Amino acid sequence: MKMLLVRKFRVLILMVFLVACTMHIMIDLLPRLERRGPEGRPGCSCPPPAAAPPRAAAPRWPSKHTLRILQDFSAEPASNLSSQSREAAERAAERAAGGGGAAERAAGRARRLIGPGAPRPPPPAGNAAPLAALFQHPLYRAALPPLADGDLLFNVNSDIRFNPRAAEQLEWQNEDHHEEFLPTGETSIDSYPNWLKFHIGINRYELYSRHNPAIEALLQDLVSQKITSVAMKSGGTQLKLIMTFQNYGQALFKPMKQTREQETPPDFFYFSDYERHNAEIAAFHLDRILDFRRVPPVAGRLVNMTREIRDVTRDKKLWRTFFISPANNICFYGECSYYCSTEHALCGKPDQIEGSLAAFLPDLSLAKRKTWRNPWRRSYHKRKKAEWEVDPDYCEEVKQTPPYDSGTRILDIMDMTVFDFLMGNMDRHHYETFEKFGNETFIIHLDNGRGFGKYSHDELSILVPLNQCCRIRKSTYLRLQLLAKEEYKLSLLMKESLLKDKIAPILYQPHLEAMDRRLRIVLKAVSDCIEKDGYDNVVENDFNTDVNTVTTER
Repeated sequence: MKMLLVRKFRVLILMVFLVACTMHIMIDLLPRLERRGPEGRPGCSCPPPAAAPPRAAAPRWPSKHTLRILQDFSAEPASNLSSQSREAAERAAERAAGGGGAAERAAGRARRLIGPGAPRPPPPAGNAAPLAALFQHPLYRAALPPLADGDLLFNVNSDIRFNPRAAEQLEWQNEDHHEEFLPTGETSIDSYPNWLKFHIGINRYELYSRHNPAIEALLQDLVSQKITSVAMKSGGTQLKLIMTFQNYGQALFKPMKQTREQETPPDFFYFSDYERHNAEIAAFHLDRILDFRRVPPVAGRLVNMTREIRDVTRDKKLWRTFFISPANNICFYGECSYYCSTEHALCGKPDQIEGSLAAFLPDLSLAKRKTWRNPWRRSYHKRKKAEWEVDPDYCEEVKQTPPYDSGTRILDIMDMTVFDFLMGNMDRHHYETFEKFGNETFIIHLDNGRGFGKYSHDELSILVPLNQCCRIRKSTYLRLQLLAKEEYKLSLLMKESLLKDKIAPILYQPHLEAMDRRLRIVLKAVSDCIEKDGYDNVVENDFNTDVNTVTTER
């Protein structure tokens, strides 16, 4: 009798387990069954409604993993990202302009109504744009030294064809296979995608030439090319995504984390600050206006988180972090050291999110890069200070250490110092150069996301290398003087250049004004050095011809 009761109890437990499993499966399948109608149409079996104008794609029904974490959402208001930050920046700019007139306010309202895919209105008629005038100035037309074969990153054979299907394996194909990929009548280089034209244009002195048409075309590709795959970038403290396009190009995506008008909280250390997508975009434009051309092309883009990230990623770790917030917005957070949690999730409106896309440099298997520790690297510690912060003669020690004891590397550091100070970027711990060119080449200005964090504060410690070494290129010094003039005002040039971006406005107006203020501080620092050490000991002449009078020609 006892054994019979035990068996009945076991059967009862088994039946309860089977019923629970069946209910669980039905709960998972029910939403999908409810959405399927006759003939595969979503919804009920009612007659289809009348044709309606096309609308933006709505977020798809959450998948199984999403349902289980439906209550995970960001507690920070700043995490609910939307285009409202751009509108707030525009409203603030209008208030700062004061009595700009009803026409300007109407133009601002009209700009907000333009969708991301709509053509932009032409610039107002009038005098020549200051940016175009700047690039026609003699200081921006100085020729590079003649390029030998050893000065080019890639020696391109015009008989070699690029096989786009083999781009992921980074292989070059011989002309025997070109018929399958090239339209008849095109030369091989003309048929290359714009990202590849950018790569083969890199040389010892610059990432790209001043008037390379492939750069503008590449910026357009970054915002228009179809995204075919997405993966998280390994390393780094914050979430970054590697996006691959239909033309086999790749770019690094940094999502929006702060609105335009937000400053870095005063209690944040520089090493825990947010990486800002608009700082990456603005850094590219600033680098070009300074005529350094050492930042890879960067453009802003509105990305559909459902269609262009979640649905195309093969990264399961990234895919698992997607969820729907209580506000019915699509969110995700990925995996990284800082700010990768549901409390700091990246949320769309409902699934659109802003971000910056930076074009990839050539793969390391094709063009090796060397990573250098910045001599003026910060301690990245809450209490300790770096040696340069306590030793006023630190530069003398640096100048006796290779590669800073010869060549132009110390001048490259000064260029980078000016660049970082204008942005307020304290996070320059390492830098890279192309290994092929040895020590006689430029520094690549990568990873600028922690710039433009504070417009109300000028971090003078960034200028310590310039103050300690008292060295600067003549070309850099003359351009800085030019950009301090009213007709070539840096803030106006930046504003004009940034308006070309698809997610403009990029910078809050006080950030633009801060650059003018910081430029005056840089010129004052150089002037003090000249007064102390003499012009010839401070300003290094890097021109092949006499340009002492170019700044007075206009």
